[in-house]
Amino acid sequence: VQLQASGGGLVQPGGSLRLSCTASGSAWANYAIGWFRQAPGKVREGVGCISAEPAHAVYADSAKGRFTISRDNANNTVHLHMNNLRPEDSAIYYCAAALKYCSADKDFTTWGQGTLVTVSS
Repeated sequence: VQLQASGGGLVQPGGSLRLSCTASGSAWANYAIGWFRQAPGKVREGVGCISAEPAHAVYADSAKGRFTISRDNANNTVHLHMNNLRPEDSAIYYCAAALKYCSADKDFTTWGQGTLVTVSS
């Protein structure tokens, strides 16, 4: 499977964005898709993940209550809906694939290119 992330941009604090991770290749439905982000000078951190069907999403504490991950299997796409964005959410966001389950970071073996999110007034 190959992944491509899109949807980043500039948004004001309190605003919303929807990122998309579109996959090509076979067996898309067998993969869990995780979202990660990395801000300048900081280590990469997980944001959330959605498992293969039956889909179940988990979130980092920083994302709970503000971010939602959804699958659109018909279009081989996973969305990261981000609401109430804060300046500290500014980062390059990446999506990555792991087989079936949202597991350890090391299990995400396929990565898309990042998309930049900037939260600023």
